[in-house]
This record gives sequence, structure tokens and C-alpha cells, in this order.
Amino acid sequence: MSKSYDNSSPVKPLLTTQNLVLACVSWAVLALLYFLLFSAKIPDPEQRGMEVRAQWYVIGTNIFEAVAYLGASLLCWRNWRSTQMVSSGKVWLSIGLGMFAYFIGGLVFGYTEIVLKQEPDVSIADIFFVLTYLCLGTGMALALVSRRIHLEVWQWLIVSAVGTLGSFLAWLISQKEQASTEQIAFLLNLFYIVSDVALLIIATIMLLAFWGGKVSLSWRMIAAAAFSLYIADMWFKFAQQGQDYQSGDILEVFWVFSGVLFGLGAVLEYDASLSLKRRDRGRKRT
Repeated sequence: MSKSYDNSSPVKPLLTTQNLVLACVSWAVLALLYFLLFSAKIPDPEQRGMEVRAQWYVIGTNIFEAVAYLGASLLCWRNWRSTQMVSSGKVWLSIGLGMFAYFIGGLVFGYTEIVLKQEPDVSIADIFFVLTYLCLGTGMALALVSRRIHLEVWQWLIVSAVGTLGSFLAWLISQKEQASTEQIAFLLNLFYIVSDVALLIIATIMLLAFWGGKVSLSWRMIAAAAFSLYIADMWFKFAQQGQDYQSGDILEVFWVFSGVLFGLGAVLEYDASLSLKRRDRGRKRT
């Protein structure tokens, strides 16, 4: 008797590691192409020929960022809910909260800029951006503390050099900014600068400490995400000094890259953790 077709056969899940990695990389490539092709300014007849970026383009950049950070937060929370992860659940909970806070902050900032057509020095969005740095810093620091970090002298020299250069660049840019009359704006700017440099140092230590480990690739992605965030933030601070600053410059694509890389790191960590668990079960059976 011939074997009938079994409708109850398991269906291959959609959210496989391969599909998620492909989605992350594709989103980053699409964002890069979007910024490269459409970021040019065009004359605006309503403003006496002043060159501006199209509003639909600015809306698109906000969509690319929002999807990247929302996706990263969901992927991090998947790791947090899993009992199979090598890293502590607190690590991924903190990073996921940071990604979600940035997602909300980006929506508020975009609404203020695009709909209300305002560019205040301080806004509600800053509350969520501050939470982003606090959560990211906590999560990445917990990842380092939970493992025994042994760096060579030359590696500490690299960390010191990166921290020094990053601090100098942030200081140099901040010196060119006009003095703010608002104390809150000054304190926020100082907080962002210190936080960017702190994340840069943590990312450098992470990159050196986790190089070549069993789950090193995922943390290399996290470190690259922190570097991307630093690049985008520093460019934003520099570009804001000009009187004709407009959102959507090409280097702002690094904000999208940062969200994508955080999500990619979460995917790779999830896959590596499951693989390690399967190996452990196989050894126990033998």
C-alpha cells in the first residue's frame, strides 16, 4: 500500500536564523541604497531657491530607523525569554529595553520634526534617548562582568587609545557648538557625549575580549552596533552646528546600521546558544 501524503508533517518555521540574518542584511542594504540615491537636496521654490530634502525622503529615513530598532528590541526580548541562552537574560532585557526606548524616541523626534516642523533643543524624545543609553550601557556592561575578562597589555593600550580619540573627537565637536542658555540642554549634551564615549570604550573591550570565543560573532556585531551609534551621533552633533542642517544626511544611515547590528547580534547569539545546548545534550547521551 502506498504511503499517503501526511498533512501533519512539520512546517519549516519562518523565523529561522538564516531568514532573520537575510532580513537584517537586506534592510541595511536597502537603507544604504535609499540614503545614497535620494539624500540629495533640491531647490525649494517656496523658500527662495533654498535647497532642501524632500519630506517623503525624511519620512522614509524615519521608517528605516524605526523598523530597525523595533525589530532589534523584539529579537533581544526573544533571547531574554529563552532559557537556553549562554548570556544572562538581564543582558538581553536591558539591550532590548534600550532598543525599544530608541524606537519610541525616534517616533517622537520624527513627529516633532516632520509634523510639527519644530527643532527644539530639548523635547520629550530626549527622555527616551537617555533611557536608551542607560539600558544599553547596563546591558553591555553586564555582558562583560558576567565573563572573566583577561586582556593583554597591548589590548588595554588599544582600549585607552580608542577612548582617548573618541573623547577628543566628542570634545572637539562640543567646543564648536554655540553656548546654550538652557541648563537642561547643556546637561543633556554633556550626558550624550559621555555616554557615547562610554559605549565606545565598552564596545572596544567587548570586541577584544570576545574575539575568537564560541559566541564571539554575536558580540562582535553588538560592538559594531555601538561603533555605528557613535559615528551617527558624532555626525549629528557636527552637522547641527550649521545653520542649514536638515535630517537625512548620508552618514545618518549609521543609525539604521546600529539597530540592524544589535538585532543581528541577538539572532547570532540565539543560534549559537541553541547549538551549544544541542552539543551538550549529545555528549550526555553518549
